[in-house]
Amino acid sequence: MWYDNQLTKTLNVQYPIIQAGMAGSTTPELVASVSNKGALGTIGAGYMSAEKLEEEIQSVQALTSKPFGVNLFVPGHNDYSPQQVEHMNAWLKPYRRALNLEEPTVNITEEQQFMNAIKSVIKHQVPVCCFTFGLPEQNIIKKLKQANITLVGTATTVEEAIENERAGMDVVVAQGSEAGGHRGSFLPNPQHQQSLIGTMSLVPQMVDHVSIPVVAAGGIMDGRGIVASLVLGAQGVQMGTAFLTAKESGANNIVKQTILNSVETDTVVTNVFSGKFARGVNNDFVKEMNRYEGEILPYPVQNQLTNSIRKSAASNGNKEWTHIWSGQSPRLATAQHVDQLMDNLVKQVEDLIRIVG
Repeated sequence: MWYDNQLTKTLNVQYPIIQAGMAGSTTPELVASVSNKGALGTIGAGYMSAEKLEEEIQSVQALTSKPFGVNLFVPGHNDYSPQQVEHMNAWLKPYRRALNLEEPTVNITEEQQFMNAIKSVIKHQVPVCCFTFGLPEQNIIKKLKQANITLVGTATTVEEAIENERAGMDVVVAQGSEAGGHRGSFLPNPQHQQSLIGTMSLVPQMVDHVSIPVVAAGGIMDGRGIVASLVLGAQGVQMGTAFLTAKESGANNIVKQTILNSVETDTVVTNVFSGKFARGVNNDFVKEMNRYEGEILPYPVQNQLTNSIRKSAASNGNKEWTHIWSGQSPRLATAQHVDQLMDNLVKQVEDLIRIVG
């Protein structure tokens, strides 16, 4: 069977499909629905407080007895000056004035938030813990392993995949350039550029250099993408945008509708919203803030400075001033319930395998 492999055994799921973390857009209903259909649902905990994560984990556990995961952002070490913050606030002032917003206070609590999340994952015996933006320290990996938690890392290059395996990850996600949302890059690039290797190119090269299961991610929206990924050597797929527009997704309606009405040429990779590069639908905020390229503050500072602008704009139905993360295949997005989406994916894969087999 196409779904009987090392990945499904490692994750203890029926189908080799992972719902991407999508920080800020997952709901217990989304996560549990994906898991109940035999795939791996994932709580996008990147921005969650300890209290919110505890609540989400318990809500998911009340809705499913199947395995699920928690996706965390590994803290970075970024330098910035008060003068840089002052300049950015000046550039953001027109947006805040238009939305009647106060200037926020920068409060970096990344490290403590991450450690609290790790404690919650262990305390509630979450089956799978996924990481992006890098790798946790060895003492954290050891604690999670001792708690029998399966670890999933993210890589945008072969070198990053090798580092994931070396660190002790059980599975590595090959994040191609087509993927929506934040890039998981964490190793310096010799060209000092973003690692934007396409999924079709990245997956087979990664498979040839690591022994842990590789999961393809980036632009995969239907059974064709799943079968293509398996042919390239991946043992499964991670899908974000496909689940972002699902009925159970917590994404704002303006986000869902924008994706459903976008085309493949509409997305760009930008760091203006959060300070980390991410793929999303191009809009006025991105175009305007591109004027300050090279002066965008690092994550999470930039993220905090633009947060209220993005939230207020989204709640007001203004798609031009908020982030709309999307992969490069928005034409394939649908507005279905998770049950229907999963049934369709499985049927499409099995129909394709029957044809080519």
